[in-house]
Amino acid sequence: MIRFTQRFFAIFILSFLGLCIGACSWGNIGSKNDKEVHIAIQPSAAFVPLYIAKEKGWIEEALKEYNIEVVWQEFESGPPMTDSLLAGDSDIGVIGDVPTVTVCAPGNNVSVIAIAAQAADSYAILVPFASKLHNASDLKGKKVATTYGSTAHNMIEKYLNTAGLSISDIELVNTTVGDTQAILEKGLVDAISIWEPNVTRLAGTGDIRILASGSECGLAGTNAIVALDKYGKNHPEVVTAILAQYKRAVDEIPKMDAATLTALADELKVTPNQMKRIISKFKYTLTITDEDIDALNDTICFLNDNKIFRKNYDISESVDRSFYKED
Repeated sequence: MIRFTQRFFAIFILSFLGLCIGACSWGNIGSKNDKEVHIAIQPSAAFVPLYIAKEKGWIEEALKEYNIEVVWQEFESGPPMTDSLLAGDSDIGVIGDVPTVTVCAPGNNVSVIAIAAQAADSYAILVPFASKLHNASDLKGKKVATTYGSTAHNMIEKYLNTAGLSISDIELVNTTVGDTQAILEKGLVDAISIWEPNVTRLAGTGDIRILASGSECGLAGTNAIVALDKYGKNHPEVVTAILAQYKRAVDEIPKMDAATLTALADELKVTPNQMKRIISKFKYTLTITDEDIDALNDTICFLNDNKIFRKNYDISESVDRSFYKED
């Protein structure tokens, strides 16, 4: 049984149609002008290079010659970010696989312009430390919470499939990222499915443990960088410059200074040591490979099979490799 409110379902479907507007922002959403680029970001370790570029001011510096001001917009998760992109309030965003294939569906005029990172084990299913749940089959009939329609939701299905189970064999509870720890600790659910930095932060408390990680069930953990087609057409040099600074930050990670590491840890609400462990799970890149295409197409199948999505398409139709060329 899947349990979620009618209000949430309506909001989620409207996001597909581009009628909802994301509400949480560092900038002034809705007040764009041609001399601004609005970059949407979320507190996920998948996008550490973008946080580094932001902390260093590299993107602002690179865009001075184009007289473009950077407006940073922060969202809690992918679904509200897709709302903002579809409404035209964000120009570029960094998101997980589920929101990527949602926002880049045919007719939405949004394209995948690069891959931000791959990290299967940045997603995990967590349970209380003393829980008697130890494998996928133990989840049958249990309450499992996640953000409905997220990559973590996809992981639940893949993990259940390893035991011949499906989503219909559990009670799926929709929740926000901020509420997952509380409802697990209060015993309102038996398990939660979530992503980094939440996995490391919660599993590090001593009261919560990892039941399964993404690599155990075939989750790719593909995260993308997407952009509005209109913005890319009108400002290709800006998009290219932003990706160049992202790559600069990727190259910076192995030699990151202590001040930047601490700033990242503070941003994601973990300790510097936890930040190091989290980063080690990720392969940060920009190149869009055939494996990335296959993984995103697999996500489209997941959404269609669960009747979350009604567009069965090939993500390669919504890929634009023109903004980033490997050295």
